[in-house]
Amino acid sequence: MDTTPAASSVPAADQGSRKPRLGYSVRVLLAVIAVALMLNYVETMVIPGIIKIQLHFSSSETVTSWITSAFLITGSAVSPLFGKLGDTHGKKKMLLVALAFYSFGVGIAGFSPTIYFLLASRAIQGVGFAILPLSLAIIADTFPKERIAAAQGAISATFAIGAAAGLLIGSYVVEDLGWQYAFHTAFILSIVLGIIVWRVIKPDAPGQARSIDFIGAGMLMTGVTLLLVYATEGPTLGWFALEELAFLLPGAALTVLFFFFERTRRDPLIGLELLRIRNVLVSNLIGIVSGTLMFLLFFALVYYAEYVPYGPQLSIVQTGLTMAPATVAMLLVGPLAGRAVARIGPRPVLFLSSLVMLSGLFLFIFNRATAEDLTFDMTFALIGVVCMIIPIVNMVTIALPRETVAVGLGINTMLRNLGGAIGPVVATSIMTSYMGLYNVFGQERPAPTPTAFNIIFEVGMVLAVCVAVLAYASQNYTFKPKRNSDAQPPSQ
Repeated sequence: MDTTPAASSVPAADQGSRKPRLGYSVRVLLAVIAVALMLNYVETMVIPGIIKIQLHFSSSETVTSWITSAFLITGSAVSPLFGKLGDTHGKKKMLLVALAFYSFGVGIAGFSPTIYFLLASRAIQGVGFAILPLSLAIIADTFPKERIAAAQGAISATFAIGAAAGLLIGSYVVEDLGWQYAFHTAFILSIVLGIIVWRVIKPDAPGQARSIDFIGAGMLMTGVTLLLVYATEGPTLGWFALEELAFLLPGAALTVLFFFFERTRRDPLIGLELLRIRNVLVSNLIGIVSGTLMFLLFFALVYYAEYVPYGPQLSIVQTGLTMAPATVAMLLVGPLAGRAVARIGPRPVLFLSSLVMLSGLFLFIFNRATAEDLTFDMTFALIGVVCMIIPIVNMVTIALPRETVAVGLGINTMLRNLGGAIGPVVATSIMTSYMGLYNVFGQERPAPTPTAFNIIFEVGMVLAVCVAVLAYASQNYTFKPKRNSDAQPPSQ
């Protein structure tokens, strides 16, 4: 049964409290944008240093690959719990806690004596990933309902902007100063931004005092972690190897058991009836599909741009520069897409995003010979990405009661990351299925054929169509803009 609330009675946007003055709202938005930008920037900044880290510690490629996996997996697992804690104990408080974990993790990472110490520090940094859903929830408390989507759009646009800046600047930092300084500079940046958040954002009123379902949270975190490990290690260990089944079977069992267990709890992590609200269900399904599509595309493009001999064979820095125009476009389109969600509703924006993404993927099949071609195609693709993320985030924010928004966004973030773990796996499986011998960097070695990339982009087109089909199932809503808002900031 559809239980989506009407837009005129949305509790997430205006229930029980007045909205702050515009000046305060803008300061909050700039603060959370800065934090989200830092998070995406730092995580991409680490990538250029992975090879040097591997050589520094004389570690294997499999172990070294966990430098990125440890962060993603931990962040995905803890996001729902931190969202619940934010709803119960205050979003600003939990945002500062997540920032503290992140600062500690990056602070010790640069002094890692072993590769395993570094991986542990990366897992600690992963707790900081909860910054993103908490920031989106804070925006929902700060802005009038007709402006929430535009503000969330500005935050969502930081994904590609931070990634491109991190890839470009990170390559220079690693090359000139060493990989350790990628973490040293991140530590300083995180401390500065933590102080800004503490000073700028007013404490929000905690929710109703309730017990936290730590058992259910633990089951979900463990189950999702095992599933993500399975997806990450599948290409290396083999999908049906005993080691892989040791991750898959208990992970799937715990995740399924979580939903049965939550039915018995008086204060569940999130009420299962809320997850069945039409727009929440649709946004979570699109979250998985869009996460798969986004990382499928990113993984294939980086590999195509830098590795294969029939591609442009760009350096890391050149790849970052190739993405730069597309990220500027995302910065401009993000808030506009948010405004469109408020004016015409999320369903038309999702349809449009699917069309733009289809155009970009179609161009990649026929127009990818030069760096300029990739820049042109990528602009379409990344605009499609940001226009997918903004509506689904807003749909969760608007559909859920105010006291469950943060945990709902945490679950949506977790599912998008789950899709993000699936995307590279799909791309890798296709590439390994279509291999040929090529002269790569002066040596005869196997590499994916052009057919492999054509199939990857065709799979992406199918996923974009799936987003359009799922969007059709959503309930549309619109808001009439208001000229001003005279309410005061939240009281301390």
